[in-house]
Amino acid sequence: MTSFLRSDRSQAVAIWLFAVAALVLAMVVVGGATRLTDSGLSITEWRPVTGAIPPLSDADWAREFAEYREIPQYQQVNRGMSLGEFKEIYWWEWSHRLLGRIVGLAFFVPFMVFALRRQIPSRLYIRLALLFVLGGLQGAIGWWMVASGLSERVSVAPERLMVHLGLAFALLGALVWTALDAWAGWARQTLPSPWGRRALVLTGLIFVQILLGALVAGNDAGLVYNDFPLFAGKLWPEDYLAGGVWATLAHSQGAVQAHHRVFAYVVAIVALLVGWSAWRSRYLAQDTKLLAVTTAGAVWAQVALGVATLMARVPISLGIAHQLLAAITLCVSVAFAWRVRRI
Repeated sequence: MTSFLRSDRSQAVAIWLFAVAALVLAMVVVGGATRLTDSGLSITEWRPVTGAIPPLSDADWAREFAEYREIPQYQQVNRGMSLGEFKEIYWWEWSHRLLGRIVGLAFFVPFMVFALRRQIPSRLYIRLALLFVLGGLQGAIGWWMVASGLSERVSVAPERLMVHLGLAFALLGALVWTALDAWAGWARQTLPSPWGRRALVLTGLIFVQILLGALVAGNDAGLVYNDFPLFAGKLWPEDYLAGGVWATLAHSQGAVQAHHRVFAYVVAIVALLVGWSAWRSRYLAQDTKLLAVTTAGAVWAQVALGVATLMARVPISLGIAHQLLAAITLCVSVAFAWRVRRI
C-alpha cells in the first residue's frame, strides 16, 4: 500500500503544475493588455526560436517598423505612427510571445526531470503529454489568429481570437485540475450525488461565457451600447442582424454583446442556485460548500465588473481586470467541480 500511495500522488509535481498555471494566468493577462492596446499585429512574422531575440539595433527596429507599415492596420488606422509609438505596441506583443516560450520551457524541463526521477504519478503521464501538445498547438493557433489581420483586416478575426483565448482558458483549467489530482491522489471514494454534474455544468457555462466574451473583444463590441441594461435605450440592439447566421453570431457588434449580456444572466442565476443549494446541502463537506459559494460570488462580481467595464467604454485597467477575474472564476469553479466528486 505504501508504494501505491507514493506512485499515486506527488506534491512536488502539484506545485510545479500550479506554477505553470500561474504563468498561463499571467499570459492571459498580458494577452488581454496586448489586445486592448491594439498591439497584436505589431510583429508580422512567426519565428518560434529566433523571435525570442528582440530588435537590438536601429537597423533591426527600422526593419520591423517597415514590415508593420505594409499591413492594413498601419495604413488604415495608425498611419503616421512614430517609431517610438511603434516600439510601445511592439513590446506588448513581444512580451506576450516571450511568456508563451517561458510557459513551454517551464512545463517541458521540469516534466523531463520529474519523469527521469519517476516522481510523476503514472496515471498522469498521458494527460500531461496531451497538455504539452495542446500548449504547443496554442502557439500555432496564436499565429493563425495574427495572420488573419495581416492582409485584409485591420484586426484579427474574432472567431480566431475566440479559439485562441478559449484554448488558453481550457489549458488553465486542465492544469488546475491535474495539479489537484497530483496533490491529493486518485479519489478512493466518490460522492454518490448529482453534485458532480451540477458543478461541471456550471463550469461549462462559465467557459461558454468566456468564449462569448472573446467575440465581444474581437469585434470591439464593448465600445457600443454603453448603457445598461438597455441597448441605446432599447430592449434589443437595432443592428443585431448582420446579413447571415455566421455573420450575426461572430461579426455583429450588437449580436455578440447581446449574447454575452444575456448569457451572463443565465450563468449568474445558475451560479446563485448552485451556491445556495450547496451551502444548504447535508452531504457536502464545509470546504466544498465554501468553494461553491466562492464560485457564485466570483460570478456575480464578474457580472458587476463587466457592467462597469462596458459603461466606462472598456478602459485598459478595467478590461484587464475583467479578463483576470474571468480566469480566477474559472479556476475556482474547476476546483469546486474537482472537490465535489470526492468525499
